Amino acid sequence: MNCPPVVIAEEKTSLREQWKEWLREAGLEVLACHRVRTSTEVQFASVLVAGSGCSQTVLCDLRVRRVPVVFIANSSSEQMAIDALRAGCADYLRAPVQKEEFINSVCRLCPSGEGDADDEMIGQSSAMRGLRQMVKRVARVRSNVLITGETGTGKELVARAIHRQSERASGPFVCLNCAAIPESLVESELFGYERGAFTGANGSYKGKLEAANKGTIFLDEVGDMSMMAQAKILRAVETRELYRLGGQAAIPVNVRIVAATHRNLEKMAEGGEFRTDLLYRLNVTRVHLAPLRERREDIKLIAHHCMTVLNRELDTTVEGLSEELWERLMNYSWPGNIRELRNMLESFLVQANSKTVTLADLPADLRAKLAGCCPEGERERLLNALLATQWNKSRAAEKLHWSRMTIYRKMTKYSLHYSSR
Repeated sequence: MNCPPVVIAEEKTSLREQWKEWLREAGLEVLACHRVRTSTEVQFASVLVAGSGCSQTVLCDLRVRRVPVVFIANSSSEQMAIDALRAGCADYLRAPVQKEEFINSVCRLCPSGEGDADDEMIGQSSAMRGLRQMVKRVARVRSNVLITGETGTGKELVARAIHRQSERASGPFVCLNCAAIPESLVESELFGYERGAFTGANGSYKGKLEAANKGTIFLDEVGDMSMMAQAKILRAVETRELYRLGGQAAIPVNVRIVAATHRNLEKMAEGGEFRTDLLYRLNVTRVHLAPLRERREDIKLIAHHCMTVLNRELDTTVEGLSEELWERLMNYSWPGNIRELRNMLESFLVQANSKTVTLADLPADLRAKLAGCCPEGERERLLNALLATQWNKSRAAEKLHWSRMTIYRKMTKYSLHYSSR
């Protein structure tokens, strides 16, 4: 993993070594120490796991330096959680901490997440961890792949990751957006053409399938492909050869097809809009991408990544968003998913008047879009989750797709405290 090390500060040797072993098993680089006296000793860390060796002064200073802290207390109380929050901790765990909970908490805060250094599949939700594992498994085999998911969920990004991790990585990766090309041109784009094949064909042209030889072709929005093009690509898949428009010689091709769609191809096949035999050929292995609204815990990680990239592209210096604006974003439905989030953040940065973007900085159209995203009924949802889990904060956090620190912050905000009476 190409990110700064996680630093563990814990006085008890047994705990320190146990935590270090867990994180190294998760693929993280780890440094461990007995105590942290000043924030400068760990300002290089990606995450600080703080036991009893960190003072509140150090934690507050680290918040300014933007080093996320996971605080682990030997004994637990509501007040201790509140104090940890106010000191700037990103998460709060109670000893004895469970292995899975500990690893998930630290990994969620690591800036580069899991996977390769060039992997931009950002997120630490269970859906994203499962997706990364699925991509690794799919990349190892030679089967065709069908990626499904709503518009804007990152299907091309996943297709590139599959290609990059496969044995075809040294070969070409060729994209064809079936929805963006007129039906009359899909065939020539896929198979190419010879000189004189039609008016304006003044030379020969190598199609996308031929260009992807010994590599991967990505057919985006394959559900929009015409029935004629479907029939011809099916033949190319079955025979492993193609004919250019106007050509007489068969051209052998060795390509892996990764197709993507936001449509239900099974229903289309039932209605005669998509070839069943082609669906069987494409749907050998399926990868489904969850919409952003189903993995809200990833929104901040994705947003921070996008803002870093956008600041560089736009030459802006925005450092973050106000708490009120974050709440609106976390409660928005995101019909356009990650693409919509990135576009909205770009608008934020372009129109920002300070280092921190507030709701008042937004133009009227964006304020109107987010106006209905106030967390109405949030207290009731939180209370119901706590009651349903017998006030188990970790389970309530999973139920609501929040972090434990968000649970404690909201409990304080709404004055919710457990009473045995």
